[in-house]
Amino acid sequence: MIHVAQADGVWTVTIDRPEKANSLTREMLSQIADAAEKAAAEGARVFVLRGTGKVFSAGADLDEARAGLATDGVWERLSGAIAALPCLTIAALNGTLAGGAMGMVLACDLRLAVPEAKFFYPVMKLGFLPQPSDPKRLAGLIGPARAKMILMAGQKIGAEEARIWGLVDRVVPGEAMEAEIATLAADARGAAPAHVAAIKAMI
Repeated sequence: MIHVAQADGVWTVTIDRPEKANSLTREMLSQIADAAEKAAAEGARVFVLRGTGKVFSAGADLDEARAGLATDGVWERLSGAIAALPCLTIAALNGTLAGGAMGMVLACDLRLAVPEAKFFYPVMKLGFLPQPSDPKRLAGLIGPARAKMILMAGQKIGAEEARIWGLVDRVVPGEAMEAEIATLAADARGAAPAHVAAIKAMI
């Protein structure tokens, strides 16, 4: 359900559980975190997160969420591993992003989304707190008032509004996503890992 591919310094991690809206189990979250940690250790220059089907991820698998996954530390381990990557990180969102799945995407450097994507994080309604690092990262991107629109007022934001807010960097039609990723990855892919890391550290 998690596929990891690497070529020419580019690591691509794909969530592949479309029949369950790419909802995430603890094992899947651990596998993505493992991939991020391995990519960092092996000198990745670009790290790409992708999904299959019409939804990037609906968040936690409901059965596992009821059994405690919603408050499990694996979410923070994952977003922390992605935030710590010294390379260029890109979230290529093939569809809607919901709930705790937002954490790994917020931790990326760049976010692309198809026009049909929606963004929401219904922790207020569900009675959970968001993952600890998510509100600060969200507010850092879109400001505290808009972060409260999503986390406290429970608003579902469309892709174009998300782009205007700064939650998404570009809105890209699905058929153009592959080419857009390649364009954004090209310079970093052609550089030395230390050079990529040095520029990211300066920013």
